[in-house]
Amino acid sequence: SEAVLVGVANALQCSPLETRHLFVLAGLTPPEATQVTVCEGISPGTRRMLDSLMPQPASIQKPNFDIVAWNDSFCRLMGIDFATLPEEDRNCIYLYLTHETWRSRIENRDVLPTFVSYFRSAMAEHRGDPAWENKLARFFAASSEFEALWHQRYEVRGVENQIKHFNHPQLGRFSLQQMYWYSAPRNGSRLLVYLPMDEAGEQALAWLDQH
Repeated sequence: SEAVLVGVANALQCSPLETRHLFVLAGLTPPEATQVTVCEGISPGTRRMLDSLMPQPASIQKPNFDIVAWNDSFCRLMGIDFATLPEEDRNCIYLYLTHETWRSRIENRDVLPTFVSYFRSAMAEHRGDPAWENKLARFFAASSEFEALWHQRYEVRGVENQIKHFNHPQLGRFSLQQMYWYSAPRNGSRLLVYLPMDEAGEQALAWLDQH
């Protein structure tokens, strides 16, 4: 029952996200649950916003980490022209697992375990959804390491702001502050922007704006 789960969550000192995960696994409505808003497409206004954020790299991501819109700086930062990729490949996790250029640009050591915990948390609300199940199966097919971590680690984490460390072939190593904003419910699509933290970051973004 709801009361029992609340008691269990309190006894385990669960965070609000972990408590929500318990409720979803039990087939109950989480406390203060919000409806998931489906992204129906990117409006011209959203595209103008992404362009206006130049030279800051920016993209729009769905809850399942699909990349649905981006600006030029984001392409140059990651070394990928997303317009040339099949739509089903435009996913942060899938690209990290399969695209050598994408993976080589990111120097954070905990990327894969973090993706596993992020996706487990997001998928909890979509158990049995064929689209999500197929996405997970695609990750498994792409990486035995991802599949092993999925079955070994049961941590759930919400997407959070963090410092990302990059290694760019022309720019060398630099760090940017990764920031997320939500224009819909907290579990809806999100805007990702990378912001400079120091002079090296500012110089890197200036280069991305010109090349």
